[in-house]
Amino acid sequence: MEIFTKSLTKRRFSFTDIIIIAVIFIILYIILKLSSGMNIPFVQGDHLNIDLSPLMLPYYAGRSLLRMFIAFFFSLLFTFIYGYIAAKVKTAGSVMVPVLDILQSIPVLGFLSATIIAFMAAFPNSLMGVECASIFAIFTGQAWNMTFSFYHSLMTIPKDLEEAGQMLHFNPWRRFISLELPISAIGLIWNGMMSFGGGWFFLAASEAISVLGEDIHLPGIGSYLAVAVESGNVQAMLYAMLVMLVMILLVDQLFWRPLIVWGQRFKLEFSEAKEQPDSFVYNVLYRSFIMYWLYSHIFAPIGIFFNRCILWFFDRLEKAPHTYVSINAGYFVQRGCKVFIALFLLYELYAPAKEAVFMLYDIGFNDLYQAFIMGLYTGGRVLAALFLGALWTIPVGVKIGLNPRLSAKMQPLVQIAASFPANMLFPFFTILFVEYHVNFEYGSILLMMMGTQWYILFNVIAGAMSIPNDLIEATEIFELSGWKKWKSLILPSIFPHLVTGFITASGGAWNASIISELVSWKKYTLTASGIGAYISTATSAGDWNGILVGIAVMCILVVLINRFIWHRLYYMAQTKYHVD
Repeated sequence: MEIFTKSLTKRRFSFTDIIIIAVIFIILYIILKLSSGMNIPFVQGDHLNIDLSPLMLPYYAGRSLLRMFIAFFFSLLFTFIYGYIAAKVKTAGSVMVPVLDILQSIPVLGFLSATIIAFMAAFPNSLMGVECASIFAIFTGQAWNMTFSFYHSLMTIPKDLEEAGQMLHFNPWRRFISLELPISAIGLIWNGMMSFGGGWFFLAASEAISVLGEDIHLPGIGSYLAVAVESGNVQAMLYAMLVMLVMILLVDQLFWRPLIVWGQRFKLEFSEAKEQPDSFVYNVLYRSFIMYWLYSHIFAPIGIFFNRCILWFFDRLEKAPHTYVSINAGYFVQRGCKVFIALFLLYELYAPAKEAVFMLYDIGFNDLYQAFIMGLYTGGRVLAALFLGALWTIPVGVKIGLNPRLSAKMQPLVQIAASFPANMLFPFFTILFVEYHVNFEYGSILLMMMGTQWYILFNVIAGAMSIPNDLIEATEIFELSGWKKWKSLILPSIFPHLVTGFITASGGAWNASIISELVSWKKYTLTASGIGAYISTATSAGDWNGILVGIAVMCILVVLINRFIWHRLYYMAQTKYHVD
């Protein structure tokens, strides 16, 4: 308590604290005001008007940001639960990791009509159903990348820290908050930033929804942009893009930049680098009297109480009489996961599998063979996109991650580039391909890269920032530079993060193949041979047999690549390339 008081006396209430209090109340009021508009009466057939007046842009931007952060919260919750079970229960992980890879590869937006019907049935006569469907679509653009990052962090914990946790007899909860969560912090922050940027890509598609032949435009910047494009209002389009740019910059500077500075405290090192990431917002909040008071009198006591309750539960579990039951948390979790997965698969796959069998009677062997060949073409493009993207993202990501000053300058630019919907640029590339007679079989690789290379870049930056300063100083002492430094320090250090970047970029590339293998602009339509174009054509024609075959072939190829490439690289990262 004495230290507590001493720390508190170092801070004095100032005018800055008044501003912070005002900002907190303003944010709370805005959240309440915006959330009240999410639960208004609504039935199918009602029309929500989108006003293209620039005065409505702040309100629409606020509604979109609220959806983004709600989706991010559920993505984080999903990350901790799914990633933890996949890493801790080997039997479950052998199924859950390939399933996760399939989930991030399947074009979920193609099934948005089905999800919105389900959510509208869950919330009848309310706009909340449509809002939940929109949030779910954004969630699908955020969750997978973060989950892979958390899973990789749990699987590559240094052995000495593992042994320290065992010697200290950490129970699962103590181990999670004292070891596993801090180890994964830097990777989670950067992958969370990338995932949030991916959410911007899904924003327009998730707010302007078409269901049962009716268009529903939720109030938001995505719907504003969609209506502006439909009406050909160039001025409104520019307003929307400008507001989206401002939103990205504000979120980056007010949310992500302080998190990056805070996350540096979880870096594994004995000596601190001379240059550290810096944030004006973080410095103001850290020195604020009111923030320290809120933390010490409200947040910390709540956290301590919650922590003690969970620790008490584990203590009672360990002290339970073994004559009645043999307590083995891992055993019960593993058994429970097996039962849950089995029941879930039976429930979810019984009806679709039965329907698929009947559909397959209408599909000939030639159609299956053609779809598989198309899948191989797309698989080749995916690997080419990953290779070409890695050529520039690895050196640039390492440069940014090892240089805090450069990181401060480049982070907003990288965030904007990663968040900007790449498909909005596709028509311009279509014109260039037609003008210069570029073979679209190869040109589609460039379009695929535009939406996937950022996953590699953000993971490389996270890996470079995680390199202990002790090892960097050691390379300077031994005068290692150039390729020797890359071979002995940089590449081994970033390898686990690089594998995560490749896996998430691969899933994004398979997903992007739906829109990158078939593009059109006015009278020009370019098509590349691949499973993405196959599914797009089947979807346009309403050919459910073709859609089923295309997605099935894509899932099979994703599982095979996961098993024979990514699984082996993950094993290499766990056993050879991580800090011990």
